[in-house]
Amino acid sequence: MRCWVLIVSAFLLLGCASQPQPADPALWHVESANGQEGWLFGTIHSAPRPIEWETPSVRAALADAGTIMVEVANIADEAAVGATFARLAKSEGQPPLSQRIAPAERPALAALLKRTGFHDGDFAAVDTWAAALTIVRQDNDGSDPRYGVDRAVIARANGRPVVELEGAARQLGIFDALPEKEQRNLLDVVVKEADKPDLDLPAAWRKGDMKAIEQETRTGLLADPGLRAALFTGRNLRWTARIASTLRAGKKPFVAVGAAHMAGPDGLPAMLEQQGFKVTRIE
Repeated sequence: MRCWVLIVSAFLLLGCASQPQPADPALWHVESANGQEGWLFGTIHSAPRPIEWETPSVRAALADAGTIMVEVANIADEAAVGATFARLAKSEGQPPLSQRIAPAERPALAALLKRTGFHDGDFAAVDTWAAALTIVRQDNDGSDPRYGVDRAVIARANGRPVVELEGAARQLGIFDALPEKEQRNLLDVVVKEADKPDLDLPAAWRKGDMKAIEQETRTGLLADPGLRAALFTGRNLRWTARIASTLRAGKKPFVAVGAAHMAGPDGLPAMLEQQGFKVTRIE
C-alpha cells in the first residue's frame, strides 16, 4: 500500500538496515502579510534505507525555526504507539475477515493472508480498519520507521517546542471512527492493491517529485470519497488552521508532515495560500 509511507505515521513498526541515500525533498517557505514566516517540509514516515535528507536549504530553515510541528510527537516511542493501536483496535465478536469483504475479493484476501502469515479467524477481536492496517504492515516493502524523516526532524529540535498536529491516539482514532462500511472499503482497497505494481514513492520523495506524489493521492484508498475526506482533506483542513494560527503568532514553525499532505489543491501549501499566506517552494 504505497501511500502509507507518505500519509500515516503512527503505525509503522518494522526493521532493516543499509547505507544512506541522498535526497532533495520538497520544502516551502510560508510568509504572512505582516512578515511572519514558517516552512512546510514534506516527509516520509518510513524508508528501506537511511536518508541524507538534510539539504542546505532544509538545514537553514530548520535552524531558523522557533517551533517544530509534526503529526505525532512521540512517534519514536513504539511501545506507546503500539499500545494505543491495541486499545483502539480491540473489538470482540467480529466475523471472520472473509465475511467483511465482497465474495469476489475473498480468493485474493485468502492469498494475501497466506502470504502474510495470517488466518481468516485471526481478527475476531479486531476492528476491520485495524485488520487492514496490520496486513499492510506485514505485507511491506522492507521499509523501516527508524529511517523516517519525522523522527529525525524531532531529534533536531534541540530544546525547541515540538507541537503535534494530531498525536497517535487522534490519528488512529480517525480510522477507529470510520463507519464499518468505510472500514470494509479500506480492507477492500488493501486486498485489491496488494498485487499491483507500486510506484517507487520513496524515490519520488527523494527527488521532490510532487507531481508523482499528487497522482498517488488520487489512487487506492484516497480514491474512495469517504476515506479521502477522513484521511486526507479533513486532516489538512484542521492542520491548516493550526499552522496558520502558529504562523500569525510569530512562532516560526517548521512543519514536517507526510509529503502527500503537501500535494495538489487539497494540500497544505494550497490551503495556506487560500488563507492569504504567500507560499513559495524553495526546494
